[in-house]
Amino acid sequence: MARVIAEKEDVIPLLAEVFRTYGFEGASLARISEGTKLGRGSIYHFFPGGKEEMAQAVLGHVDAWFRRHVFESLAEHEDAEAGIKAMFDDVSRYFLSGQRVCLVGVFALGNERDRFAVMVRDYFTAWIDALASALVRTGRKPKEARMLAEEVVGGIQGALVLARALDQTDVFADAMKRFQKRLLG
Repeated sequence: MARVIAEKEDVIPLLAEVFRTYGFEGASLARISEGTKLGRGSIYHFFPGGKEEMAQAVLGHVDAWFRRHVFESLAEHEDAEAGIKAMFDDVSRYFLSGQRVCLVGVFALGNERDRFAVMVRDYFTAWIDALASALVRTGRKPKEARMLAEEVVGGIQGALVLARALDQTDVFADAMKRFQKRLLG
C-alpha cells in the first residue's frame, strides 16, 4: 500500500537503504517503490529525473551528514585528538557498528562509478583532507598525516566490507579500535 510522504527529504533515507541493499543497477523502480512505500507517481513527483536524480540526492544526503558530523568536527574541533575520537564514534554510529555498508563505497565500486565519480571522489577527498588536517594539528608531519588518513579511511571501508562478508560486526569494531589506537596511541 502506498503511503503519503509530505517532503522529499523524508524519502531520501528510504532510497538510501534501497541503493545500499541492491546497488544502483539493482534498484529497480519496483524495489524503490517497495522500499519507500510510494507509488510511481509520487516517486517521479519528487524525482522527475528518475533513478539518477534519486542517487544524486542520496549521495548528497550522505555527504551532508558526513560533512556536518565528521569532516567539520575534524576541522573545527579545538582539540584535534578529541575531534579524531569523535570521528570514530560518529562513523561507528553511522555504519551501525559495521552492520551498514558504505553507500558511497557501493557507488565507487559499481558500474555507476563513472556516472557519480565527482561526488564519490569529493566525499573521500574531504574525509581524507579533514582527517589529515587534524593529524597535523596533533603534531604529525603533513606527508605522514596524509598517508595515515588515506590508510585509515581505506581501512574503515575495508572493515565494512569484511564485516559484511563475514557477517561479523566485531571485525568492524575491532578495526575501529586499532585505527583509533594507531592515530591517538
